Amino acid sequence: MARSKIQQLRDEYKGSLKSSDTEEWFDLIFYRPIGFCWAVLARKAGIHPNAITIASIFIGIASGIAFYFDNFWINCIGVLLLVWANSYDSADGQLARMTGQYSRIGRILDGVSSDLWFVAIYIAICLRENYTSAFFMDHRWAIWLLAALAGICHAQQAAMADIYRQFHLFFLKGKSGSELEDAQALWKKYHSMSWRKEFWGKLVMGFYANYTRTQERCTPRMQALRRLLNKKYHDHIPQSFADRFRELSRPLMKYTNILSFNVRSWALFISILVLRMPWVYFAFEVTVMNVILLYMVLRHEKMCKSLTDFVTKQS
Repeated sequence: MARSKIQQLRDEYKGSLKSSDTEEWFDLIFYRPIGFCWAVLARKAGIHPNAITIASIFIGIASGIAFYFDNFWINCIGVLLLVWANSYDSADGQLARMTGQYSRIGRILDGVSSDLWFVAIYIAICLRENYTSAFFMDHRWAIWLLAALAGICHAQQAAMADIYRQFHLFFLKGKSGSELEDAQALWKKYHSMSWRKEFWGKLVMGFYANYTRTQERCTPRMQALRRLLNKKYHDHIPQSFADRFRELSRPLMKYTNILSFNVRSWALFISILVLRMPWVYFAFEVTVMNVILLYMVLRHEKMCKSLTDFVTKQS
């Protein structure tokens, strides 16, 4: 009986994952198991995934506050708080998959939560009294400028990683297993909403539609492929093509993972705890992460162009 219960939990854990194609190795050995435990407890307590996401926002902001202090042990608390917040970020998605509680507002809230963590972290680093850098100590404006540039790069990196991952999941699991959106449909929904009756909902929808439109503008060849597939196959894309896409897209998933949370957080922890130079994290965002982003975009667009040509020739 106990053995069957363990097997049931193992099966349920596997079902709580997005996919073997898109999961990062560190998430699989660390965050996903922890997130699954949180998700099981939350399900027993009747807690909604969005409540977990909201809790992660407060924990993540507390982490940012801890990075304000030029104190190793307080900074260690900040690291632990950020790890805790991200385990909740993992748990909310796993709980949603386990209970079928998917919602667009949940996806939006999930994206906003990590943005708020890093806004708090960026501000805290900029307000620190010691940067271990004479230049930044003498030119306080420079650290704010570098932080703003890093924040813009961070947002773009995360957005591109998100759309590539969702596009891959679309071919792997179909519409039901992907959160791939269409900006035109979102704007249509936005214009159908009333400011008087649905003020906050319409405001959020506007931000989300703009976010999706930005993603689409940065991926012109992907969008051309989407339009061609929709025109030719509608909702019945041949499995042979889906398999072909997955084969070409799977190697790129490691770059979407690099541009997500783990590598970014490791760079943050090293710059603060080991190097004791928080500004190095901003420099890492602007340089290393952008090089990876550029490489990922160029490869993905080239892949979509080749697949568009392939479908066109078949026609």
